[in-house]
Amino acid sequence: MVDRKKKDNAVLVIGLGRFGAATAGELDRLDREVLAVDSDMELVQKWSERVTHTVQADVTKIEALQQIGAQEFSVAVVAVGSSIEASVLITANLVDLGIPEIWAKAISRSHGQILERIGATHVIYPEAEAGERVAHLLNGQMLDFVEVDEDFAIVRMFPPRILLGKTLAQAGIRNEYKITTVGVKKPDESFTYATAETLIAEGDQILVSGHPADIEKFAALPK
Repeated sequence: MVDRKKKDNAVLVIGLGRFGAATAGELDRLDREVLAVDSDMELVQKWSERVTHTVQADVTKIEALQQIGAQEFSVAVVAVGSSIEASVLITANLVDLGIPEIWAKAISRSHGQILERIGATHVIYPEAEAGERVAHLLNGQMLDFVEVDEDFAIVRMFPPRILLGKTLAQAGIRNEYKITTVGVKKPDESFTYATAETLIAEGDQILVSGHPADIEKFAALPK
């Protein structure tokens, strides 16, 4: 069980499917105390050596949550996605226990709306977000795509031909294309912050930010 002294830093993760296991594993790697819970004993045993603490319990019942000390956590992640009913019941139980920060996975907008209405403080749509990212990458014009908000994205890409051999000040892409180059990666080197004097060469990668539609137009320029 998680040390009581560490509960403020600890995270309760419910559900050890792909999303829940990845969340629990990464939190553990970041030195966060994690209590991972699932009703499937095979999954609990599978992750018992990779996550700080694992336990088998049917947490659709509030009594089971109380028995594992869920009420002592300040952060919980509801990673159950296969059953909307279970997801809703677990989230409602966590709300009833007074957990201040509840992150809940949703498989549809209607599911997410229900979770929000019963008290989830953050609703996550991992499948939808992954689908949107893949759609952008399938065009072959971007190396990575992260949509921070509906009107702001950060993209890693190869620079269009119009940038090659120019400094960012000379290229003037902020005025022309309404995007900002925030980083540049030379071959076999790490990303560095971009400045007005940064010279862009063939083989470089650039990190740009701006409105997704503006970035898409910029990424479509000839390479």
